[in-house]
Amino acid sequence: MTKKVHVLIPSRMASTRLPNKPLADICGKPMIVRVYEQAVKANVGPVTVACDDVKIKQVVEAAGGKAVLTDPDLPSGSDRIYAAMQQLMAEGAEKPDIIINAQGDEPLLPPELLQQAVAPFDQDWVDVVTFAHPITDAEEKNNPNMVKVCTDAAHRALYFSRSPIPYGADVMKRHIGLYAYKYDVLADFVKKDPSPLEKQEKLEQLRAMEAGAKYYVAMTNEAPVGVDTPADLTLVRHILQTNA
Repeated sequence: MTKKVHVLIPSRMASTRLPNKPLADICGKPMIVRVYEQAVKANVGPVTVACDDVKIKQVVEAAGGKAVLTDPDLPSGSDRIYAAMQQLMAEGAEKPDIIINAQGDEPLLPPELLQQAVAPFDQDWVDVVTFAHPITDAEEKNNPNMVKVCTDAAHRALYFSRSPIPYGADVMKRHIGLYAYKYDVLADFVKKDPSPLEKQEKLEQLRAMEAGAKYYVAMTNEAPVGVDTPADLTLVRHILQTNA
């Protein structure tokens, strides 16, 4: 049976390192519009931006996209996409089987990742699909901002950590923060309080794992370029201009 998918892109204006980040100009388009357009190219289902500021909503709608306003005080992107989906369903949108959370600060998001996020749900045990790519550089393996994941032979996540895991491995798996959730798994996740491991590692996916959710980790070499700093913004602009 074909699964109903809805792609949601959480986007918030507050950013200490890059003020007004969603509206940052990238070769003539606001960043959030670039992300939206990449998600639409995947053609896996409706795409909606879940934002906290009317300015974001306006630029998305001006580009022909769909956006909904959510409470600026929501604690995470997961909470934001769930709240947005409740609004959409109240307006008549169909309840999805799968919600894909596409990061709002990855303007070069490969559409293929969204497509690849759907197929693993054919396996009954899968609750959440996410991605990783191999890393071998010692600096990357020891960088706490590059989250690592261990998996078993069936691609099931065993643990996520900011530490280099598994200990001493030549090749490690760096987690990519794109998630696809079964609807009910996301609904359950946002109602739970932060868990002990989540608070220790500062990784919200551990909350769901501690509650029993099973993560499928798909391997890819298509690692999106996130924009967190002015230097990241310059890099993305350069990549787009080079490939134009």
